[in-house]
Amino acid sequence: MSEESERAKPPADPNYDGEFDAIVVGAGPAGSASALTMADAGLDVIMIERGAYPGAKNVFGGVLYTPTIRELTDIDDAPLERYVGEKRFGMLSPEDETAVSVKPNQWHQEPHNDSYTVLRGDFDEWFAEQAVEAGATLITETTVTDLIREDDGRIVGVDTDRPEGELRAPVVVLAEGGNSLVAEGADLKDPSPREDVAVAVKEVIEFPGDGNEIEDRFRLTEDSGASYHYFGEGAVGDAFGGAFIYTNDDTVSIGLAYRIEDAVTSQPKPEQTLNEFKSHPAVAPLVRGGRTVEYSAKTIPEGGADAMPDLVHDGAVLVGDTAGLVLNNGVHLEGTNMAVESGYHAGNAIITAMANDRTDANALLEYPRNLEDSFVVQNLERYEWLMETAVEDKDLLFRDLPRAIADASEEYFSIDRDPKAEHADDAKDRILQTIGGWSGAAKLAWRYRKVMTS
Repeated sequence: MSEESERAKPPADPNYDGEFDAIVVGAGPAGSASALTMADAGLDVIMIERGAYPGAKNVFGGVLYTPTIRELTDIDDAPLERYVGEKRFGMLSPEDETAVSVKPNQWHQEPHNDSYTVLRGDFDEWFAEQAVEAGATLITETTVTDLIREDDGRIVGVDTDRPEGELRAPVVVLAEGGNSLVAEGADLKDPSPREDVAVAVKEVIEFPGDGNEIEDRFRLTEDSGASYHYFGEGAVGDAFGGAFIYTNDDTVSIGLAYRIEDAVTSQPKPEQTLNEFKSHPAVAPLVRGGRTVEYSAKTIPEGGADAMPDLVHDGAVLVGDTAGLVLNNGVHLEGTNMAVESGYHAGNAIITAMANDRTDANALLEYPRNLEDSFVVQNLERYEWLMETAVEDKDLLFRDLPRAIADASEEYFSIDRDPKAEHADDAKDRILQTIGGWSGAAKLAWRYRKVMTS
């Protein structure tokens, strides 16, 4: 990340007249992708970021998936921490872990499955710079307070908290993130119900030592990294959600996310839940001796395809988290790639609309149509059922089954003078007792049959 003095600062006397082809509210991945796409086509675009720099207000674990970004710009100088050479999925009971590790050798070859760990502050700033280099304008430390409408309801600009802060354009891209105050205040989307929102907390931890701490703790080579995902009581207590650890260059990002409905009912505060996760016997050795250098929290939309708002309006489009484009089913954790994809399609739709001198909702329909044909909406629709079903089975999946599998694994691999068949039978019985016998196993397999084909 560049030094504070080098970051984009709001000019004291901006050299613009307040008229643009497009205004982008938010300089996160979705906003920068749309701005870069439009600026590359010659449109006069301004990005408005309320933080001191792009990424200052964002929380991200995180793994960045880069196929769409590669279509937009060269990533050779992007601030990528490590490529992801291993994905580990751990089921945590209060004291034990049962895990599966996926480490294809191909992931160690370019382009590394297009998966890299990043620090959001670094990446967002770099990505916004790509849009600026393409011709977009960026102002920071500026908050959009409202949308400007004509008498017929058409959106034609924004008001900001700056003196003489009115900016006008035929179209506004709302890329505010999950906390979509402007879009909601303008009635472009409804506030998300509690059951469709997760709260996420994250720490960045650094370690003392000779500089090889990450490699030694996670058994990595110099450039390779790992993403660890956990669920069960040992990860998030009684809540519906999961936890994660991502290896950066010389730090780790550790955090968790669970439904905000659990956060306001029975679950302890997120920071307490995170501390308990960090002290789990399977996790503690990975972070022991480290020092927290960053703590952040945010809300994440998890309503899926059914909860998506209308993406186009007369003079405005919604992208990224503002549009509810996040996939989190415990196996696939994706949001940034969906944000970039949505910004790309929104930008192209605006280019077409501007060429036809129209920015009404009908003229912008190319955006949702192309998004529906992309991996974004198709993946959200594909896994809609999984979240709904897993919520119904929360106690079984997040409490009872992890305990039973941990106990069964310990029993199955026990070394003593008893025949192994006895241990195998005992292990099997522990799991069957938890899920309701063979009939329960059949019902569970049928209930989650689509997991194997998804």
